[in-house]
Amino acid sequence: MRDLLREFKEFVLRGSVVDLAVGIIIGAAFTAVVNGFVADLLTPLVSIPGAHTFADLSFTVRHSRFAYGTFLNQVISFLLVAATVFFLVVKPVNHLVARRRLGEETAPGTRDCPECLSEIPAAATRCRFCTAAVEPTAPATTVA
Repeated sequence: MRDLLREFKEFVLRGSVVDLAVGIIIGAAFTAVVNGFVADLLTPLVSIPGAHTFADLSFTVRHSRFAYGTFLNQVISFLLVAATVFFLVVKPVNHLVARRRLGEETAPGTRDCPECLSEIPAAATRCRFCTAAVEPTAPATTVA
């Protein structure tokens, strides 16, 4: 039982689990801020020329009320959150990864397959990924 608790403690305190929990909490807080921005500032500005705010937009069918204005607020909130995550997180991370790859050299004793561009040993005569026959660029080493 102690081993199980110790393993659980190691799992919970692992960096990726804590980072994920923090990310979810920050994401929920950020979503609340964006939802407030959309509902309280943006959609009232959009509805200034009209007589109703988005929250007031609805229709009724057989005593069932369909609040499509609230749905429009949620769609705008989603688009704002998605755009923010894309432009402030995804694009910068992709840029950093691309810059890092530019500076990478292939590991010593390896080369790129001319067919699939996968990294293979320099002494290989066949690519392990696409199985293309390749000419070795280094002599094969024997295991003693």
